[in-house]
Amino acid sequence: MKNKFFIISALIIITLSIYLFRTAPEPLVDKSIKVGTQFPVSVLFKVVAAENAIARALYTSEIVGKGKKVGLEFSEQWKNKIIDAGPLPALFLREVSKNIEKSPVPLGLFLGSDFPIASTNKFSGQQIEEFNRLKAQLSPSFFYSADINRYVAMFPDYAVAEGCVSCHNEHSDSQKKDWKLDDVMGATTWLYPDKTVSLEDIVNAVSAFRTATLIAYNKYLDKCRSFKNPPEIADKWPEQGYFIPDSKTFFAAYAKEASLQTMNILLAPADFEIRPE
Repeated sequence: MKNKFFIISALIIITLSIYLFRTAPEPLVDKSIKVGTQFPVSVLFKVVAAENAIARALYTSEIVGKGKKVGLEFSEQWKNKIIDAGPLPALFLREVSKNIEKSPVPLGLFLGSDFPIASTNKFSGQQIEEFNRLKAQLSPSFFYSADINRYVAMFPDYAVAEGCVSCHNEHSDSQKKDWKLDDVMGATTWLYPDKTVSLEDIVNAVSAFRTATLIAYNKYLDKCRSFKNPPEIADKWPEQGYFIPDSKTFFAAYAKEASLQTMNILLAPADFEIRPE
């Protein structure tokens, strides 16, 4: 395990060094990341939030959005064996969250709101106070939650597609019926027990998230194989026809952008203040 970590860490550091060498307009001072460096937990939160944003955008736009145009279906009841449908974006995230919970990494993830469809996703207490702050400032909120003994990060969850808006406005259990595009519908919320983290902690969190995402995606592929008219699973996307990308193709598209985002965050960790414990 230690050897695996040091290999991954070395690759990250080498990649960062090459990136800096090729792109920096002038010499940079002390921008190296050394094994043993401690980061505020907000950096870990920013990294996994960026990874999640890219994975969700890819799934929402390229799989759900374009998939519907070629006849693919997505539903709340996607786990029902008689329904030929995949998970809606929020339910895909729920699958990822469940998979993270099964990992040894003490990272929590859930999607909450002040007007959720499922009552279990409704913010309360300190959470709603922080969510109101997030909506007012339209920026992430970082704080310590004493009742659960966890550091918490909330990132705005916007209505990025017409499907998100119509689904919530038309749902019988929706508490709000006038959502519009670009509204803050909720917050992607992360939990972690420690105030500071090491590079190893960040690597492990990214690994846990990526593994959880692949498990969720493979579960969707398994469901596709059971359809009466299954799409072809290959190195092609719905925009090319009745296709679904295999896990290797999906992961390659996701990891290419996510890795660059993670690298940029580690190069310039933001000094976000965690509100007092």
